[in-house]
Order: sequence, then C-alpha cells, then structure tokens
Amino acid sequence: MSTDSRATWGVLREAFAVAPALRKGLGLTLFLTAMGTALRIVVPFAVQQILDDQLFGGGPIDTSAVLLKGGVAGVAMVLSALAARAATIRLIRTSATGLSDLRVMTFAHLQGLSALHTESERRGALVARITSDPETIARFMEWGGPGLIVGSGQIVLAVAAMLWFDWRLTLVVLVGVGIYAVALMWFQNILRRAHDKVRVLVGKSLTVVGESISGLPVIRAFGVEAQTSERVRQALDAQFEAEYRTGRLAAFLFSSAEVFAGAINGLVVVVGVVLGVTGSLSAGTLVAFLFLINLFVEPIQMLVEVVDQAQSAGSGLRRILDVLDTPSDVPEVDANEAVPLPRDMLDVSFDSVRFRYPDGETDVLTDVSVLIGKGENIAIVGETGSGKTTFAKLVTRLMDVSDGSVRLGGVPVQAVRFDDLRSHVAYVPQEGFLFDTTVEANVRYGDLSATTEEIEAAFEELGLTGWVNSLSDGLATRVGERGSRLSAGERQLVALTRAWIAQPSLLVLDEATSAVDPVLDVQLRQAMERITRSRTSLTIAHRLSTAEAADRVLVFAHGVLVEDGDHTTLLEREGVYASMHRDWTHGTTR
Repeated sequence: MSTDSRATWGVLREAFAVAPALRKGLGLTLFLTAMGTALRIVVPFAVQQILDDQLFGGGPIDTSAVLLKGGVAGVAMVLSALAARAATIRLIRTSATGLSDLRVMTFAHLQGLSALHTESERRGALVARITSDPETIARFMEWGGPGLIVGSGQIVLAVAAMLWFDWRLTLVVLVGVGIYAVALMWFQNILRRAHDKVRVLVGKSLTVVGESISGLPVIRAFGVEAQTSERVRQALDAQFEAEYRTGRLAAFLFSSAEVFAGAINGLVVVVGVVLGVTGSLSAGTLVAFLFLINLFVEPIQMLVEVVDQAQSAGSGLRRILDVLDTPSDVPEVDANEAVPLPRDMLDVSFDSVRFRYPDGETDVLTDVSVLIGKGENIAIVGETGSGKTTFAKLVTRLMDVSDGSVRLGGVPVQAVRFDDLRSHVAYVPQEGFLFDTTVEANVRYGDLSATTEEIEAAFEELGLTGWVNSLSDGLATRVGERGSRLSAGERQLVALTRAWIAQPSLLVLDEATSAVDPVLDVQLRQAMERITRSRTSLTIAHRLSTAEAADRVLVFAHGVLVEDGDHTTLLEREGVYASMHRDWTHGTTR
C-alpha cells in the first residue's frame, strides 16, 4: 500500500492492530475518561437550577440549596480532574510501551530483509524509521491521544446535555459544527501531505548530515568543505522550508478554531435572546447552555490542534508501517519444515542458478552450475561487476536466487533456519564492519559464549598476538564508530578473528588486502591462510596470488561462470583467467 493512499486515522487503526500493546487496558481508560467527562456536565445543571430556581425564581433565595448545589458541582469537578488525570497517565504508559514494541518490531523486520533491500535504502531514512518517526507518534500519544479520547467523550455528553436543555439551540450549534467539519476534512488532506513531505526531508537530511560527518577525513583531504557545507545547508534548508510551511498551515488551523468558537457563542446568544423574549427559554437555561457550549467547543478547539499532531504522527506511522508491510525477500523457514545442516564440513552446489535484481532488466548471474567439494579452498575471480560478490551472497543467503537452487551439504539453503545457517557459515565482507566497542567485544560477536581466554587464544592461533599487544589497551582497545580508530587492514584482522572464533563449517571471504601496508599485508595473508584450513572456503580474490594458492579457481565474466579449474590448468587454457593473470603480473612487476 502506498504512503499517500493511507488516511491518517486508518493508519492509526492499523498501528493498533500491529502493536497490541497500544490498546492494552484501553477499556478502563475509556471508562475513566467517560466518568471524568460526565462529572463535568454536573456544573451546567447546577448553574441552571441555581439561576432559575433561586435567583430568578421569584421567591426567597434558599442559601443552603445554593451552597449544596454549588458544593456538588465543586466535588464533581475535583473528581472529574482526578479521573481525567488517571486516564491520561494510563494512556501515556500504554503508548510508551506500545511504541517501544513498534520500534523493536521495525528493527527486527529490517534485519529480516535482504542485503539488497537495506543497501538500496538511504541509511538516514532507515535510522529515521527507528528514531525520529516514532518520536512524532510519541508526542501525539502523550498529549494528542488523551486529548482525542477525552475530547470525543466530552463532545458526546455535551451534545446530549444540550439536547436535554433545548433542541433548537443544539441544532444551531450542530449546523455550525457540520460546516466547520467539512472545511476541516478538506484542510486535513493538505496538512497530511505537508507532514508527509516533512518526514521524507527529515530522512534525507539525516542521510546527508550522517554522510558528511562520516566522510570528514575525505572531505578535508580533497578540500571540499565548502561544497559539503552547501550540500548540508541545502538539505537542512529544504527541511526547514517544509517544516515552516507545515507550521503556518497548523497555525491557520488553530486560529480557525478560535474564530469558530467565537462565532458559535455569538450565534447562540443571539438566538437564545430571541427565544427568551418570546418566553420559550429561561435565563438559567441559556446560561447553562453557554456553559455546555464551552464544554463542547473546548474539545473541538483541542481536537483541531490534535489534527495537526495526528497528521504528523500519521506520517511517521505510514513510513514505519511501509517497512513492516515490506515482504521479506529472504523469509525465515518454518521451524517445523526446517532441515538441519550436517555437522561436518559442507559442500556447496549451484544448480542452474539465475539472479536478477527486482527492478533490473538483465541477469546478474546466468545459469550458474557448480559443485564445490568438502574442504576445498576456492578462489572466485572476475572483473568488477562480473557477479562474484552476488555468488557469495547467495551462498550465505544474504539474497535469494531468482531461479535454480543453492545447496549446502545437500540441503537447500532456503530450507535452513537462519540461526542454523549462521552457526555453520561465516561471511567476512570486504570491509569488516566493527561496532563502537572494544576489540574483544567485536570478536565475541562470532561466539557470544567465548571467554577472554578463548579470544586471546584465537588471536594467537592466527598469529596476531603481537598485533593485539601493540594496541594501546590490547583487547580492551575501543575501535570507534564503524572501527574508525583502526586502519582498514586492522579492521579486517578483527573481522577474521571474529569469523575464526565462530568455527564455521563454511567460510565465505571477500578478500580485502588493497591499500594495506606490507607488514599488515603479511599478517592478513597468514591469518587468511590459517582460517581457511580444514574447512570449505570461498574467497573472492582481488589479488591473483590468492588464486594461485587455491585448490580451484572459479572465473566469472558478465554474470556467467566461464572457467573452472586450478591455477596451472587455467593458465594453460589461455582463456579469461590467463589474460587476467598476465595483466596482474605486469601490473605488479612495473
């Protein structure tokens, strides 16, 4: 369902269905709201009786009766305030719990989407789904939500009381409200579109600012501070302009409520005086009716403000629900239908595999069929865009095939539960992503039960103890956001150790050894050699020295597996691999 096609109130109802915690205990909250509103209606009735029976009754004023009725009205107002406060607190607590669930649910769903989907979205927009978009909902639920419930109940009871007093004045009020409501519904659509635009621009500005902060070293290195500042300024200015326009629309909406309230009061006074002159309406009834109009108009004025908050909340909710409505293109298999992977080393087979991006016109991989035996060390080579990274992502099920099948240990990869797959298969991407914590904590992501001693042993087994000890705090060294305090090669050493400690049956490695100093390059290669022993391994080889040492080399070109064999055999064929190897050899000997 597209964002624009969802009406705000429909989106709010859908949110209640998706996050049941948002409606938990709503029955008692509504009861407290109704009780608080009903008690407020006592005041106009007391005023009417005091005026008509005592002040304008023609007889002596019964002071005790006046005090009794005034006291009852006062107690009713106190109880009304207490009931409204209790209802508001309950609603705020419920909304906070529900929104927390919605945040977690959205993030969990994002984790279930393929790498293809998350990579196609702007990072700032995805962050906004979890952070700023729910904040707009929280503001509505904490103030607008209680106001909506309290105000709706107050309007219903006020109308019932007005009908009790005089149906003619009630008709005047309802006709005026009907005209205002039609204008309000028309204006809501304008306001909704304005808030939708604001939420989109917030996501864009988060992306631009986030990229600019992350890319500060590059920005300074190339001296493009002015251009970057201009890009950030344009993004923030666009967000400001949209927010300012939306604020102006909201201000107009608020002021229209004041005009409406004044017009209704003035009209009722005029009609009431005319009816009073004819003797068909008492002074007490008119004054009580004006009290009721205040009770009636007050929530309408508040509801007009709530409309603005609801539109903002609806815009945030639409963006969140769009994420939740996005079907997972790598769905988890049902536990009852899952097939466990064998406990030993895994072989890998591709059978007539084809892959095409959902919006693509050509295949990224075409009719790939290959069998990789247990324990084989495979190098995957090819020019940029040849399909080798896609091949690796299909093995690890970061994406699913368009046609054909991928099997691990004879089991279709789509029949394996994700936790089982991740416990058997480790993937080390070209840029080893690290979290903003210590080296030790980053390695422990490979095995959450690993002790400090086991992590130290892992670095020792990979020959990296000297490197770890050279860090300022050893294993306790903080790596910074995305590992920014470490070099690219050092990040890869941590990522390799993380994969090692997971002890996978199958290792998929996107070799990243470019732009690494010679000493670190040697450590990386030694670690890669050790980690690929005694297990099936697939390495996307960017340097053909890796292919030279592999058991077999798979050569891709334009999405097709064009050659398959060991290094020596492929050189003798004088095909694609031999040509690539000559170019690489000439490039390294210059």
